[in-house]
Amino acid sequence: MPPPGAIPARMDIPGLGTHRRIVVFRALQLGDMLCAVPALRAIRLGEPSARITLAGLPWAESFAARFKAYIDDFLPFPGAPGLPEQNTDAEKLHAFERQCQDRHFDLAVQLHGSGAFSNAVVRRMGADRCVGFVPQRDMPSGAPQGTAEGIAHGLPWPETGSEVHRCLALTGAMGYQAWGDHLEFPLAALDYATFQVLCDKFRLEPGRFVVVHPGSRMPSRRWPVERFASIADKVTRLGYRVILTGGAQEREIADALTTRAHEPIVDFCSKTSLGTLAALIAHARLLICNDTGVSHIAAALGTRSVVVACGSDVPRWAPLDATRHDVLAKYPTCRPCMFHTCPYGHECANDISVAEVMRHVQAMLGTDTGAGDMS
Repeated sequence: MPPPGAIPARMDIPGLGTHRRIVVFRALQLGDMLCAVPALRAIRLGEPSARITLAGLPWAESFAARFKAYIDDFLPFPGAPGLPEQNTDAEKLHAFERQCQDRHFDLAVQLHGSGAFSNAVVRRMGADRCVGFVPQRDMPSGAPQGTAEGIAHGLPWPETGSEVHRCLALTGAMGYQAWGDHLEFPLAALDYATFQVLCDKFRLEPGRFVVVHPGSRMPSRRWPVERFASIADKVTRLGYRVILTGGAQEREIADALTTRAHEPIVDFCSKTSLGTLAALIAHARLLICNDTGVSHIAAALGTRSVVVACGSDVPRWAPLDATRHDVLAKYPTCRPCMFHTCPYGHECANDISVAEVMRHVQAMLGTDTGAGDMS
């Protein structure tokens, strides 16, 4: 569904509902991919007989496998000029383009942002028809659709609104019905099994532990680690076990937190698969994190969260359910930013105090002085 009050322009796309081979291009990170699930769901329900291929970053092969209800196949995207998610290798990019062309896609959907650089990638896939967002500057004045970089059916890139609703605006304009704006994260039997092993080994009781995730891909998106350590101590003193999570690239952050913490922490950073991490979040009383991919896992699984959002575009990336997910943010004039490391004083992070975060944590835990009831 589009943002409240917004009705996307309808694009007249021949053969809607009868395509045989569709490719969706979205070569981004975990949180970005989860925000696109409602749009993928709409495409699948509108094209039940099509073979749908996701073209994404290599890591997303496991994402595609988890969403077999909506995705049939996966093509690893090696990067392209103008797209910062990974380095570009011209030879690998040409091989990727040949793979796409050999599959003879009926429809290519550019779901990778405004299209300033990604439309050129989609055009070279050789599909019969290309659909996607286009930068507003490339759209004919007043036109509901236009052509930019080979996108025969283009929707002006929305400059406002949540990422979920931006993606749904495109599929809605294509004519696909939205089947809700809720996120999903399917858990497999192996995820539950490995979670149970951890529970048995570390004596974890579902609903009696809090997950703390202090990392984020960009330093500009991180709240100071010593403040996360202070929060971890305070949560432990409220009667909860604290589970520290993160990827292998966040090991240094986890070590810094455990060094600064005074209370015991169960350190699972770099020690779990994505599925096991999700199972931990699913059974946690609360997730405390930066504005990063795990916040969208919590949103998909219905786990309450307190998100310290530094630098990011909060209206675009905040979970849609503001009751279950509490987002704290300050708004200096430089926000939102796309700097990898803040070149200023990192006010958006430093101006959020431990006391302020802890007030929100206690409210989400349903307690001011103790562990409270588990309802």
